[in-house]
Amino acid sequence: MDPETFIGELPEDRREDVRRLDALIREALPGAAPGADGPMLGYGPYHYRYATGREGDAFLVSVASRKAGISLYVSSARDDGYLPEVYASRLGKVSVGRSCIRFKRLDDVHLDALRELLAEAGQVGGASAA
Repeated sequence: MDPETFIGELPEDRREDVRRLDALIREALPGAAPGADGPMLGYGPYHYRYATGREGDAFLVSVASRKAGISLYVSSARDDGYLPEVYASRLGKVSVGRSCIRFKRLDDVHLDALRELLAEAGQVGGASAA
């Protein structure tokens, strides 16, 4: 599914925020090919391999519309942690998990910090990337 179809199928109250987020991600990660994977819109597919031997395919960045808001997954880490955790204090009115940033509205997010996080993710690459 292409991003426009994905966004068009979202509830009306989420479409504009996800459309703006899509534009921001594409700007920050110009080489990251978009695609949809089930209930999520993804950017920058990559192959991962853990030390245990488990491997698979994932997206560097994914967006999901959840009941409580929008979830942005950034699967990129550096020595001091996953990037969403590293940038958490700069992102605004958000809730941050290891690789997930959750928010109700995009206006709650400090976009300059998010743009910087995404650009760094593009440089660092996917967590456990082979």
